[in-house]
Order: sequence, then C-alpha cells, then structure tokens
Amino acid sequence: MKNIGIITSGGDCGGLNGVIKGAALMALSKGITAWIIPNGYAGLYNLKDLKSLTKLTKERIEQIDVIIAGSEAGNSRVKVSKIKDEKKYERIKEGLKKFNLDALVIAGGDDTGSVVVDLASRDIPCVHAPKTMDLDLMPYSVGGDSTINRIAEFVRDLKTTGRTHNRIVVMEVFGRYAGHTAFRGGVAADADAILIPEIPVDFDVLYKRVKEVFCKRIEESDVQAGTAIVVVAEGLRDASGNELVDMTSEPDSFGHRKLMGAGRFVVKQIEDRIKADPEIKEFMKRTGQFVEGLYEIPEVREIRPSHLVRCGFSSAVDSNFGLEVGSAAVELISQGIFGVTVVSYRSGKVEYMDVKDAIIQRHVTDADVALFETLGVCFGREPGKATAEAVKVTGTPIRVY
Repeated sequence: MKNIGIITSGGDCGGLNGVIKGAALMALSKGITAWIIPNGYAGLYNLKDLKSLTKLTKERIEQIDVIIAGSEAGNSRVKVSKIKDEKKYERIKEGLKKFNLDALVIAGGDDTGSVVVDLASRDIPCVHAPKTMDLDLMPYSVGGDSTINRIAEFVRDLKTTGRTHNRIVVMEVFGRYAGHTAFRGGVAADADAILIPEIPVDFDVLYKRVKEVFCKRIEESDVQAGTAIVVVAEGLRDASGNELVDMTSEPDSFGHRKLMGAGRFVVKQIEDRIKADPEIKEFMKRTGQFVEGLYEIPEVREIRPSHLVRCGFSSAVDSNFGLEVGSAAVELISQGIFGVTVVSYRSGKVEYMDVKDAIIQRHVTDADVALFETLGVCFGREPGKATAEAVKVTGTPIRVY
C-alpha cells in the first residue's frame, strides 16, 4: 500500500477537515502518500481525465485547519450507479491506476455509504468514514455536534429579537428523515416547542403551548416583552404522515425531491389559530399592544438559517472525532480491511462495522422524546410519560447522541 485517495461526498459540515487531516497524517506515519480527489464522486468518475492531484505532503497538511467546517476536498451529490456510462466502473479503475492509488478513504453519510457498498462490490478498495450532520447513521458521525451547537446558538440569539418585537419565531433547520439535530439543538437552547419528522404534529396542541408561554411571558414582564420559539425540522410530516415535498421538482441522483418549507407551513398553522382565537384581541389590549387595523395580533415570523447551521467552524467534538476516524480508516486500509465503516478509534482499538449496517437510518426514539416531555418540552402532541429502567453497565462507552 503506497498511495491512497481521500474523498468527501454529500453535504458539507463540521469535522470533514479532521477526517482529511487524520487520514493524511496517519498515512504519512506509515510511509503511505495521501492524495486529495476533488469534488466527491464526480471527481472520482473524472479522475482519468485530471492532469494532477494534490499531494498531501507534511507542509500541505499543515494548511488544513480541523476547526474549520467544510471540506478541503470539496463535495458533490453524484450516485455512481446512476451515471449513464456502461463503463463507469472501468473508467474509475483506470483513473485509480493512472495515479497509482491503491485504496480510498471516503467520508459521507448514508447516500455516500451506499456508493461505498457499490464500489466495494466492484473490487474497488475503500473504507467509509461516517459523516452526516443529521446524525441518522448507526455510529456517531462527524458533523452532528457542530450542527447541534450552531442550532442552539441561533435559537439563543433569536430570543433577543423575538423579545424585542414580541414575536413568535419559527426556526426551520435541516433534518429530512431524522430530527436529531432539531431535537438536541432545540433542547439545548430551551426552545418552547420542537417539531421533528418522527412525531406527527397536532397543531392544536402546539398552538395551546405556544400561546400559553408567549402570553404568560409578556403579561408577567414589567416592560410587556416576551417571545416564544419553535424549532422545526425540514422533514416535518403532516397529520397523515406525508412529507411536505414539491412533487414538481426533479429528484436528485439519490431520489430526493425538494422540500416545500416546513417552517412556512407551521407559521400558517399558528397564524390561522391566532386569527380565530377571540382571546388574543383582549390579550393585545391588556398588554398595550393593540392598534386597530395596524397591530391586532402578534407577528409569527419564519427564520431559515439553512446552510449557516453546517458551515463556519467545527465543534471540538467533531474536530477530535474527525481526526480519529480519518486515521482509523487508514489503519484499516493498512491491515487490508475494506468495504467497512469506521465506528471509533479509542484506547488502541479501531472499531468498524459493515457499511450496509452502518447506513441503516437511526431515528429519534419515543422514549427520548418522552423524557424531555416530562421536563416540559412540547413536541406538538399530548406529552407521553417517561419510563426508565436502571441498568448497570461495565466497560461500555456511552453514546452522547
């Protein structure tokens, strides 16, 4: 094993530069040369036509800052099996041969992992480093902690403008199929309600909670100021359990259509109930806000930080974990272990699992939700009752998320 290629695929997030740097430094320590294959799977497919690759020398590695989010290698959303080229796998192998690349370290989420399974079945040696800000892979993945921290920061900061203007603020964040980051980020910032794909929303229950906390804060304030914050994952489902998708949009190569806007949908549901609520007019009068024809009901405002939750900086957790899984991937490659996903590299042990098992989607559990409902967080339904079984563990690492 003399040369390896490093690929990052899918969406950007915190921790990816840690994966690249960890893999490159571990390769260097083993006398292996690491090279960046730019632009994800698109770059892998076009490798044959590239004139050169960036060699990760010691000096070049020093330019990669693990605390910076994004990826030094670039990303793309390309599913290799969907490329309309009957000789695509031969073309990829020719590209690897051209640059004498013996194996690949590939960082990405479930879509990326499905391509790793495909490539490995075609005798292309590769190891998967788990990456997704959605936290929906079976092992922990780089990106999740960074995103949770960003969401919590935005919710915290929005409280200042919400309170200044006496607004109800609905913040929509990523989370198409799994609500982990909306859940954990919202909890960390004391959001008043958190709406996730795993729980169909009863908007009457949501409105009752939002109205209660919003009115109470303003009426108890000596300056009549208050706000309420709702965090909603983009993958919110309607009462029938259907995704709010734009069926007129073209699906990407992994079959995903554009979502229609869960935040706007929630705003409309709250606004409709405010307008129909006879108590709101009296509340506005009692608190000195009511101006007929101009300011008769509280404003409900949608905020979409969008890619701001996945850009900028990596958390310390993701910076560390990225370095660990990047180096672990090279360790596995050096031992001739391919077609697997890194789980961890701790206490001198590299843990891994089959990629097909690693990319099984993990969702927020009802038991986790019930715990925080007991603590007063609203999830848009009548609260469940948390039950707990005390279990003693020995020598088992505790999963943070």
